[in-house]
Amino acid sequence: MRFEKWQALGNDYVIVERADLPFELTPERVRRLCAPHTGIGSDGILLLSEPDERGYAARLRIFNPDGSEAELSGNGARQAILYLRRNGWVDSDVFSIQTAAGEIRTRITGPTTCTVDMGRARLTSGDYPSGSDDGAGTIVAAGRELRFQHVSIGNPQCAIEVDGSELERLDLSELGAPIEHSDLFPNRTNVSFWRRDSDREITARIFERGVGETMASGTGAAGAAVAAVLRGLDSPVTVHLDGGDLEVDVGEDLHVDLTGWAVPVYSGELAAELLEDLREA
Repeated sequence: MRFEKWQALGNDYVIVERADLPFELTPERVRRLCAPHTGIGSDGILLLSEPDERGYAARLRIFNPDGSEAELSGNGARQAILYLRRNGWVDSDVFSIQTAAGEIRTRITGPTTCTVDMGRARLTSGDYPSGSDDGAGTIVAAGRELRFQHVSIGNPQCAIEVDGSELERLDLSELGAPIEHSDLFPNRTNVSFWRRDSDREITARIFERGVGETMASGTGAAGAAVAAVLRGLDSPVTVHLDGGDLEVDVGEDLHVDLTGWAVPVYSGELAAELLEDLREA
């Protein structure tokens, strides 16, 4: 089985073409492939196949390392988009891909950069069914009461503003997990903790659903940027993450464009012994 490993701001994915996959990606197989010591090691798997509708360059499915399937990943989408262009699936710099979250339109801006049209963010969704029209709420985690902003941007986001140096001191493993699994969010949620640095800049830390704390997240950055704009910051917003910076353009109608980079790390082929173990899994 041939694969490539890519990364965007330290958020790494294994990219596999469906034609190269000798079995279905069950949750157990996904967990084994993503395992850092006994598998390839990654924050998830991007599975590319021919689209089942006209007008798309490819269909993209996104799997978290715990075996669950995600609707969308901003960093994962950029890696898949640049992989498609680099590997000859498309010869245009402007095209669309099919995802569980719907159509994702992109414009490639350089050898390692692209802008992704993430669609319009929503403040109400079935992922926060008890929420008010403005998506604002309060949650208790690790004994703390926290105000949050719900944002749906292909997947559910819970964005929490914090003050000053508190961001660096937060224990995301202690706070993130109970928020992710809160009864408020029946499909679980991604969590971003952010602080404002200037009128157009924020710094964020991300606890990703099905993953844990990550160096970066495109949809997490988008959710935090939308929350920041709702609280008076100007767009576009530069989001500083542990893995680097992303630019998020938030329109007056909450339409989001995400700009950033992605690069390949290596290509490889699974050993016959691991393939046999995976077939039996």
